[in-house]
Amino acid sequence: MSKKEPLVAYFCMEYGLASEMKIYAGGLGILAGDILKAAYDLKKPMIGIGILWRQGYTSQRIGDDGRPYDAYHNNDYMYDLLEDTGLTVSVRIKDEDIVCKVWKLDRYNNAPLYLLDTNHKDNSNKWITGQLYGWFKEERIAQEMVLGIGGDRLIRKLGLDVDVYHFNEGHAVFAGIELIREKMAAGFSFQKALKEVRKKIVFTTHTPVKEGNEEHSLDSIRYMGGLNGLTLEEMVQIGGAPFNMTVAGLRLSRLANAVAELHGQTARKMWRSVKGAAAIKAITNGVHHGTWVDERIYSAYRNGEKLWPVHQVLKEELIDFIQKRTGVFLKKDKLLIGFARRAAPYKRSDFIFREPGIIGPYLEKGEIQIVFSGKAHPLDDVGKEIVANLVKMSRVYPDSVVFLEDYDMEIGRYLTRGVDLWLNNPRRPQEASGTSGMKAAMNGVLNLSTLDGWWPEACEDGVNGWQFGDGYQGRNQDNHDLKALYDVLLNKVLPVYYHNKEKWEEMMKASIESTYEKFSAANMLERYYSEIYSV
Repeated sequence: MSKKEPLVAYFCMEYGLASEMKIYAGGLGILAGDILKAAYDLKKPMIGIGILWRQGYTSQRIGDDGRPYDAYHNNDYMYDLLEDTGLTVSVRIKDEDIVCKVWKLDRYNNAPLYLLDTNHKDNSNKWITGQLYGWFKEERIAQEMVLGIGGDRLIRKLGLDVDVYHFNEGHAVFAGIELIREKMAAGFSFQKALKEVRKKIVFTTHTPVKEGNEEHSLDSIRYMGGLNGLTLEEMVQIGGAPFNMTVAGLRLSRLANAVAELHGQTARKMWRSVKGAAAIKAITNGVHHGTWVDERIYSAYRNGEKLWPVHQVLKEELIDFIQKRTGVFLKKDKLLIGFARRAAPYKRSDFIFREPGIIGPYLEKGEIQIVFSGKAHPLDDVGKEIVANLVKMSRVYPDSVVFLEDYDMEIGRYLTRGVDLWLNNPRRPQEASGTSGMKAAMNGVLNLSTLDGWWPEACEDGVNGWQFGDGYQGRNQDNHDLKALYDVLLNKVLPVYYHNKEKWEEMMKASIESTYEKFSAANMLERYYSEIYSV
């Protein structure tokens, strides 16, 4: 008789399920959405726990001055997309019992998503679940308490016997604190409670930049009510002082995972001094075929048909989409490069423009066209400068450079199936995974990337895409990588695109063949169940 698979409660701050569900910001949420969809496809026992963000993440627009600005809207239409469970749970925040209404997205059947919402008539503060990653420290702590403590109390109210609590990033750590509180209320000592709770928790770490891993002062946590029955000393044992959410996640879990092989090496090195931390293994992210792979291109690949004519149809659709959004009409017979991701300094979004004397002539002639998209965090002034520079470049080269504002899943789908080449140039080793490149690869779009994130596992240089640089890390990395980028783009990519379409199509086939199964969300989730959940 086959062993029953464990029921998993998957906690995440954001879920990217569909463009109209504005409860996601970027890659973390897209991953969570793809995991739920894969669980549904594979009939795996899983529930998602998240937050119904009434205003969602920033709607980031470009002003007349070329600079991004943030706008928030009450997305109350989302309530019509959800089922009202009639349930509520309460979380005590700053000496007030905050009522969290529970909504359910049931389209994934065996993998439903439950969303907590503080927009309730009995709350003096209805806006705790207003803005995803908005506001400041106290609000963030309150939001994380709703996710973690409220999420665990919802599981109890639903009467579910959860086998595994999966924390996707450190935002869910307060669920572990609540589980410890429950054990101690039943008579366990703190140490015994911690030991027992660890048996049920697994943790995924993402951000490979130490400074990007969230910390809170213990005074702030205490002020907000986040100690939740534990002492300061006990909290320090879990997350240190200041309280680091990643450290806490590692100490609360029996096993942790990074999201690519290289990221596993980076994460183990980064957190090696944390005593009592779970071992970190690597399970590379994957993407959901049904969401991200165009059936027309995959059908042509599967049936051994020519890919280029199908790709040109997808490219035309993207060009039409861009024209409707921006008024710019790009050329179908010229190389079109795509770059879309969060505007963070290490991702180097505007890297290709560093030497205008080299790249400029190709843009002026239209031999290279580039479409960009991406948002900066609302509080990230450096990221906003990067966006402003991309917009500036679109005005310097108005016929060949485009910036699509307010990046979302719809833009992502058009780009990852419609461009010819997917550019990725993070400063190694700071990219955790980079699933946008997987989506492009499965659609026959060739990757041109540094050896960071998932690409070192997939790249067969000159066969299914290209690498630039040799994985160098250290001083003058930018100069080293920029020289390599121009060399590969101008001396390898362009000649194949313009003078050897037969080879380009062979590379498209190799791209799909080498990534479609290996980097699927289904493969990732099977590994989660066999290598983490069932261990």
